[in-house]
Amino acid sequence: MSYVKEIKTLDMTRRIKDLKEDMLSEPRYMSVEQAKIITDVYKENENDPTNIKRAKALASALNNITIKIDEKELIVGNRTPGVRGGVVFPESGISWIDKEIRHLPTRTHDKFNVKEEDINIFFEEILPYWKGNSLEDEIKKEIGPLVNEIAKVVKINQKDHAQGHICPNTEKWLKLGPAGLKKQAIEKLEAADDNKKDFYEGLVIVLEASQDFMKRYAELAVRMAEDDSNSSYKEDLLEVSRICNKLIEDVPESFHEAVQSVWFLYVILQMESNASSFSPGRMDQYLYPYLRNDLDKGVLNLDGALELIEALWLKFNQIVYLRNSNSAKYFTGFPIGFNVALGGQTEDGKDASNELSYLFLKAQEHIGLPQPNLSARLFKDTPDSLLDECSTVIGHGSGMPQIFNDESIIPALIKQGISERDAKNYAIVGCVELTTHGNSLGWSDAAMFNMVKALELTLNNGTCLLTGKKIGLETGELKDYDSYDALEEAYSEQMKYFIDKMIEACEVVEKLHAKILPSPFLSTVIDDCIEKGIDVTEGGAHYNLSGIQAIQVANVADSLAAIKKLVYDERKISKEELLQALRDNYEGREILRQRLLNAAPKYGNDIEWVDEIGHKWVKFFADRLTRFTNVRGGPYHTGLYTVSAHVPMGQNVGASADGRFSLEPLADGGMSAVYGRDQAGPTALLKSVSRIDSILGSNGTLLNMKFLPEFFSTKEGIKKFSAMLKTFVNLKINHVQFNVVRKEDLIAAKGNPEKYRGLTIRVAGYTAYFTELASDLQDEIIARTSYGDI
Repeated sequence: MSYVKEIKTLDMTRRIKDLKEDMLSEPRYMSVEQAKIITDVYKENENDPTNIKRAKALASALNNITIKIDEKELIVGNRTPGVRGGVVFPESGISWIDKEIRHLPTRTHDKFNVKEEDINIFFEEILPYWKGNSLEDEIKKEIGPLVNEIAKVVKINQKDHAQGHICPNTEKWLKLGPAGLKKQAIEKLEAADDNKKDFYEGLVIVLEASQDFMKRYAELAVRMAEDDSNSSYKEDLLEVSRICNKLIEDVPESFHEAVQSVWFLYVILQMESNASSFSPGRMDQYLYPYLRNDLDKGVLNLDGALELIEALWLKFNQIVYLRNSNSAKYFTGFPIGFNVALGGQTEDGKDASNELSYLFLKAQEHIGLPQPNLSARLFKDTPDSLLDECSTVIGHGSGMPQIFNDESIIPALIKQGISERDAKNYAIVGCVELTTHGNSLGWSDAAMFNMVKALELTLNNGTCLLTGKKIGLETGELKDYDSYDALEEAYSEQMKYFIDKMIEACEVVEKLHAKILPSPFLSTVIDDCIEKGIDVTEGGAHYNLSGIQAIQVANVADSLAAIKKLVYDERKISKEELLQALRDNYEGREILRQRLLNAAPKYGNDIEWVDEIGHKWVKFFADRLTRFTNVRGGPYHTGLYTVSAHVPMGQNVGASADGRFSLEPLADGGMSAVYGRDQAGPTALLKSVSRIDSILGSNGTLLNMKFLPEFFSTKEGIKKFSAMLKTFVNLKINHVQFNVVRKEDLIAAKGNPEKYRGLTIRVAGYTAYFTELASDLQDEIIARTSYGDI
């Protein structure tokens, strides 16, 4: 593969460097422009069915939202004229903005500047119409007390925004375009029964408006070229105009046309739903025919292809998501989740990597920004060249690519009822969530379940250590359990109690999404929706799963291991003494705390019986979920990842029996050891993680590891790292990701953020600017274990 060597030598162009600097220097603002458009449409069409109102609102936005092109751009389109704009979306949630709008520039997490005129529009025109009528408000009316009742243990998600976390059928979009999809929808509309006509009418409305959106960019580009005929970018603007015009009625043929078409799709999806994690998936597979055709014709070389890819990479960084302050604590750093996967295997089990796989890695090396969330799929026959290139790019320190394992993931998906063909073509959405391509609504972020808090309640008779309130089952106190088995039995009852209440809440949230936020445009690019005449939110997709995260296995394993060994087996600590220490947050009991920390073995050090405790309780959680079916008729399944929720979820938990103080963060990641406790090296950590059956983590798992930059400074270091990745594959672990950074640099960046503005860090399934993270999350990342060797 001679192209591998050639791609290694490619440089970033001046154009891309300038566009990147321009983007990073532009301030970030909240935007109410689309909210005003949506509000006006709803006022004018109040008697229409909800899906028609939604379709008309998107159509009006596509036809009227302010658009802008930078003359240097090769790929155009955005949902706001400025970059990284925080879009207010009234259909999904408005009341929190009422409370927070004036504090957005100064809040702890994910700040946005706010213009006074936008504040006035919000309070005078948007809030009065939507107050009490959004998804957020309806959920509060239906299950507000239930959500609050279980909040210390369960975080119910998707309460104030539309559903994302989905991989649309981008290949279908490329092959048909909006014109071809509209033709399908019109044919269905003409033959539809009365109860399906509204659905198909909505599709036609949004597809026609998508064509109008492209036309607006074509016209703007040609106007800019004519207005400044001396611009060195005139020919580029005319080419952009030609491409946009072509895509209105035709399908792409060239690589440039295909990349532009892909970007239009994702901008429009964001404009419809304002949700996180619409993921392009395996771009190196469905874009490759266009690149190969251009290369064979000689109309494009690898240099030109890389510039187009890097132009797209920059566009992925221009869209962020505006969350409320509580949600931002759980998803800090503006994770929007444009997850791009490379490598993996073909349908017949052969290596799928190609020139684009390596070009994507080179683009990540050059750009080094949080988006796209670049993921590499590995399997037993992944070529060494791709392994080494992944290792090299990881060593540059942007936290990408993260690594996924076909050998464990494909069987896990098949276990959930996914066909082998679809499982082999899996993609990743958002952070680490697993999905199929273009035919699934996985609802992968339905809720987060705090297993550590449930254990706390088990030890304290259902009473919260932080508030003294009774919030769980009265199963007894630690002193009441005559044996370790009795403790585990009580823990299982506590888990069942909160799992059942969690599912009750999740069902209501899903029903209200279908009622309030049907998604006609998304339904055009999810298989079976057009065929069935059913919106994606109502179960139109081929696969309909719901994913729930179990948090945090390391703390549970460490706590129960300490109790089993020191309290029940060796009787070195009495039950009464430990319970009182937990209630007192170890005040005056530092010797006891140190015994828990140092005299009991810890998860992450290749100690089988401790790791098996973790496996047992993950299996218990996953098995319990299989008892339920979601409202779209699909299964619930388990994820083991935290995003950044290990910090706020730790703030819900009192002192724990692993020696952790009250309110401190839980273990990061999802499969990771508690920071500082994995002392036997990276291979031992991988072996511990492998004992938690990967089949159980079919919604996605997350393992964080941190290495020193010096490790990657030699060819020998790269080869050793690649060998470790092979071990990861052989151990059948679903996922691993790496930070490559010195602790001293992170400390310096925290103290001098302006100097380190471009420093990115892997948080938990996504990359963010380190200096934009909240202080407590920065401290947690600094504290993570660093490896200097394998």
